[in-house]
Amino acid sequence: MYYGVDGLMIRPIMEQDLPILWSLIYKEESPEWKKWDAPYFEHKQIPLEEYLAKKDQIIGQDKQWAIEVKGEVIGTVSYYWEHQPSLWLEMGIVIYNPRYWNGGYGTKALRLWTNHLFNTLPLVRVGFTTWSGNERMICLGEKLGMTMEARLRKCRYYNGRYYDSIRMGLLREEWELNALFHS
Repeated sequence: MYYGVDGLMIRPIMEQDLPILWSLIYKEESPEWKKWDAPYFEHKQIPLEEYLAKKDQIIGQDKQWAIEVKGEVIGTVSYYWEHQPSLWLEMGIVIYNPRYWNGGYGTKALRLWTNHLFNTLPLVRVGFTTWSGNERMICLGEKLGMTMEARLRKCRYYNGRYYDSIRMGLLREEWELNALFHS
């Protein structure tokens, strides 16, 4: 199964993606993308062999898919259960390759992922958590019609400065009313 629009596709991760994803995520000690994706959490460089040893937890899983543009894997979309019994799901996206930042790829990918989640799971809401230093992610949420549901002030400390934690969400009924999602 995959979904695509305008040369961008999201799809389950395949075995041939693993060396590429490792290179984008774990090869470098301080990759550029980590400055925006929760930089207050530690990032660890790991050897390729260690990453490949976990391939059964990565390949073909429902919770994380690859983002591909014209045959090149550039990032991932994912979700995790905040509380599965109440169907509270949080999703995420990372475009690891900086060449693809600010080009609308994240918006397209997260729109496809949101559609996939609402179409395949009995969800009432989807959402994500970011930090006030990641203005692009906040703008992405706004473009998708999300509401800022919470702003926890000054609880993220990074590079000598405090930032807010931002939680954004979209309800199923809002998604159903928004024709942009279904195109």
